[in-house]
Amino acid sequence: MKHHTWISWTITGLMAALMLLSALPDVLRVPGAVSVFRHLGYPPYLLLFLGTAKMLGVAAVLVPGLPRIKEWAFAGLTFDVSGALYSHLSVGDPPSAWMPAGLALALLGSSYVAYRLRIGGDGLSRESQMATAKAGIASQLPLNT
Repeated sequence: MKHHTWISWTITGLMAALMLLSALPDVLRVPGAVSVFRHLGYPPYLLLFLGTAKMLGVAAVLVPGLPRIKEWAFAGLTFDVSGALYSHLSVGDPPSAWMPAGLALALLGSSYVAYRLRIGGDGLSRESQMATAKAGIASQLPLNT
C-alpha cells in the first residue's frame, strides 16, 4: 500500500471511530447525551435521528465505490459536526465541551481531502477515469460512411 493511501485510511479510520463513538450514545439515548441535548436546547427525539444518520454516513464513507453517496455522506457529517460546534459555542460552553466537535471537524475535513486525493481529485475513480478517457477517444474517431 502506498504511503499516502495508508495515511489517508488512518485519518479516515480515526474520523469514523470518533463519529461512531459519538453516534452510539445518541442512538442508545444515554442519559448524558440527553442532558447535553437539553442543555443545547434541542428536543431529545432528535438523538435517534442524528445518531442513525451519523452511523449511515460513516458506513457510506467506508464502503468501497459509491462516489456520489460518499460526497453526500461527507456533507451530512460536516453539517452535523459544524452544527454541534456552533451549538456549543452559542451557549457559551467551555473548550472542554466543544473541542471534540472541533477535532471531529478537523478529522472530517482531512478525511475528505484524503478521499479526494485518493480518487484523483475530480470525484472519479481510476477505473471511471479510464472509461471516460476511452469513451472520449472513441467519440472523436471518424465515422466510416
